[in-house]
Amino acid sequence: MSYKTEELAKNSWKITIEVEAQEFENACEQAYRKNKGKIQIQGFRKGKAPRALIEKMYGPSVFYEDAANIVIPDAYAKAAEECGLDIVSRPEVDVEQVEKGKPFVFTAVVATKPEVELGKYKGVTVEVPKVEVTDDEVIAQLNIERDRNSRTITVEDRPVADGDIVKIDYEGFVDGVAFEGGKAEDADLTIGSHTFVDTFEEQLIGKNIGDDVEVNVTFPDDYHSDDLKGKEAMFKVTVKGISVKELPELDDDFAADVSDFDTLEEYKADIRKTLEKKKQDETDRIKEDAVIEKIIESSTMEIPKPMLEEQKVQMAEDYAQRLKYQGLSIEQYFKFTGMTAEKFLEEMEPRAEKNIKTRLVLEAVAKAENLTATDEDVEKEFDEMAERYSMEKDKIKDFIKGKELDNMKMDIACKKALELVTNAAKVK
Repeated sequence: MSYKTEELAKNSWKITIEVEAQEFENACEQAYRKNKGKIQIQGFRKGKAPRALIEKMYGPSVFYEDAANIVIPDAYAKAAEECGLDIVSRPEVDVEQVEKGKPFVFTAVVATKPEVELGKYKGVTVEVPKVEVTDDEVIAQLNIERDRNSRTITVEDRPVADGDIVKIDYEGFVDGVAFEGGKAEDADLTIGSHTFVDTFEEQLIGKNIGDDVEVNVTFPDDYHSDDLKGKEAMFKVTVKGISVKELPELDDDFAADVSDFDTLEEYKADIRKTLEKKKQDETDRIKEDAVIEKIIESSTMEIPKPMLEEQKVQMAEDYAQRLKYQGLSIEQYFKFTGMTAEKFLEEMEPRAEKNIKTRLVLEAVAKAENLTATDEDVEKEFDEMAERYSMEKDKIKDFIKGKELDNMKMDIACKKALELVTNAAKVK
């Protein structure tokens, strides 16, 4: 295998790759063995026809496509590794020469990583929110915990009141006709939760167990069902039960029951500390994003279109994989959301571009500051991965080597670059 490179335009290269005739012939023989069982020729049992006879009947090129698919991946991978180009896109492959007894020649057009002209990256000024936890936020968190530890009490001696949980049967009608999805039995509804449309819940206040009620509502113009948008509807409702949540008192006993603290004040102090940590983490992320945005704004780079397309495809594949873990295919997602693959990729473009620019400026900062991954950094990363995936470190090392190891080292260098520019930033 031999190759040559040719620059077509800025960050666009063509690699011409030549595979020896004998190697391509071996691939043709491999393709013949793979496909001969599918070929029926009169006078021979299926799969027993000689290759020469098949080529005579169907032409010498009958196995060329499969043979090309056999040799191209390895030949391209070897050329891409040896040529020294920093390739950031999938290759656009074209076959230039395929003929019996001659070398197989194909080209691969690729995009290469663009140069970055760094702007100011130390001491940029950004705005970030102040980390502050109010008493109301602490109380709100306490009330969430109270709600988790509440108990439900059945009410039988009074009508429905705001805040009650009512058990109801209902059926909805538009112009006297029952509509799909508008019927349920033994449904629990919290009055005041605004779970149901319009004033549905308010119209049940004051009703008693056993009452049959006609509830009149108007669906909002932006309702998710086109058939019901803006429509007036009447629901026949039967009140079957009333209950109310009984919340525990906010006192030392409550704190001791739900936490490791003996007093309410200690528990509240811990909640405040936890909320402050959460807000600080969020503020740190906001600061990092703001700093990177400033650096990108002051830097210059031209993103090749194939690089952007590659990033979009990778993001789409990652998203599809996450959906798969949730038991949903990407096709099902498109069906449920009305999305198309083209629209999906289009909507990903701004984030894909931001991701690329972020990586490029961080790599540039790492290079400018001579930030690299030390052996200790790499070992620490392997230790964390072993713990995260519950695997032996040596097995992880077997998977991550060569280019993957280089990428991991660059990830570490970029983390150091992000820490450097974030710590050097000024906050106003």
